[in-house]
Amino acid sequence: MVIMRRVMRQVTRWVVAATVLPLVLAVAAARADAPPSPPVPAIARAWPVGVRPPVLRGWEPPATVYGPGHRGVDVAASAGEPVRAVAAGRVSFAGRVAGRGVVSVALTGTDLRTTYEPVTATVEKGDEVAAGEVMGAVEAGGAHCGGRTCVHWGLLRGGTYLNPLLLLPPWLLDAGPSRLLPVLGVPLPEG
Repeated sequence: MVIMRRVMRQVTRWVVAATVLPLVLAVAAARADAPPSPPVPAIARAWPVGVRPPVLRGWEPPATVYGPGHRGVDVAASAGEPVRAVAAGRVSFAGRVAGRGVVSVALTGTDLRTTYEPVTATVEKGDEVAAGEVMGAVEAGGAHCGGRTCVHWGLLRGGTYLNPLLLLPPWLLDAGPSRLLPVLGVPLPEG
């Protein structure tokens, strides 16, 4: 009886390997032949909160679709602070998910969607929003940032998460001091 069980387990392994392995190889080959996804355009015109809020936790892409990682960035915020659309688009979702308020915006002229949480929404599904337009307020509490209040800002293309900081043009990302450039056609002062 023991030998029969061992034989059946081995036969099962062979059958699984013979049916599953070709599927895994086909998926891997299809992904290898797939064209690379287009770059993320730097179309944001505002941060979701504040002017240049500190990033409490950055983008940590997962190694696999269901693997661990951080599928967005956490930016420091205060409860009640306005949450703004980073770019123009149409609200594709505004409601509660797992007890938290979530707003999602399909960005105009792209295949991208941004997400914001925890947010008490003042917009509804279908509303058009302009870059910088207030969509709600930061909800108090939330366990996402280890006891601190923050906004988790995400970016998706289809079902794939991307780094939302890629939406920010250099002038919004750079926290350095402003620099004055010479004005062409105006002589320098003598001195």
